[in-house]
Amino acid sequence: MNDLRSVTLHGNRVAYRDEGDRGAHPLLLIHGVAGCSGAWDPLIGHLSQKYRVIAPDLLGHGESDKPRTDYSLGAFAVMLRDFLDVLEIPSPTLVGHSLGGGIALQLVHQHREYCRRLVLVNSGGLGADVSLPLRLLSAPGAELLLALVTSRPGLYFGWTVWPKISTRSMEPARAQERREKYSALADPQVRQAFLRTLRSVVDIRGQSVCALEKLPELVGQMPTLIVAGAQDRVIPPAHAQAAHAVLPGSRLEILDGAGHHPQLDCPVELADLIDEFISADNVRELPRRSLPRLWRRPSRRGA
Repeated sequence: MNDLRSVTLHGNRVAYRDEGDRGAHPLLLIHGVAGCSGAWDPLIGHLSQKYRVIAPDLLGHGESDKPRTDYSLGAFAVMLRDFLDVLEIPSPTLVGHSLGGGIALQLVHQHREYCRRLVLVNSGGLGADVSLPLRLLSAPGAELLLALVTSRPGLYFGWTVWPKISTRSMEPARAQERREKYSALADPQVRQAFLRTLRSVVDIRGQSVCALEKLPELVGQMPTLIVAGAQDRVIPPAHAQAAHAVLPGSRLEILDGAGHHPQLDCPVELADLIDEFISADNVRELPRRSLPRLWRRPSRRGA
């Protein structure tokens, strides 16, 4: 993969990957909580052969700045709107994973003209259920627990001792992604941003933000692909099925061999699904392409 690029938005550095032909249709990949653009690397390698693929590190994540600021879905949506303006990218296909799915839905809600299609991968914001560890980390005092887990002794136990006594195996790509994620949380600024982000959407009872009932009004006729890993232990696949049921015209794909990170578990299969989805939508658009272009690039507005 090429080196990270960066732009400055409202005084904060935002790192991002930008791969593929600049003239090709753009895909905006939005990672989940405690993730970064690197989590998309296997998928980018496949999609960038045909599309322009842009994957930012959200504020508070990866190599982007980690200010003491608002980490709500709405704030992330505004950040991505301004990010697309700076890069002069109109109406990309949004691909959101986990928290990134909720951010993509928020971006569609607030700034629909910035979105061409929607791909939700193990998306948050579609039900209350979420894994127990995330609910516990949203509770008061989790700062102390997280500092202990990500301390040097904690990381040593996690990466050296635990694999020897655990019966659960993990694919190398997934293990590396988890190692990088927990190692990054050893930084107090990263932990602060992580907890602020998590607590904006999760509390001890589960996800506190749910768009399921408003999904038909929110998404409307926008072409939507909903993907879930059948083995997801973080967000139940039933959330994807429920979203598909209330969203007429959407496409649902449950990946048998995938957990919460299909982009790592089966990147080729996920890339093929996204490509097929976009290609099918392009075919539907063919009869209208002789008409004048009706969209215009939106001006940069303040948050």
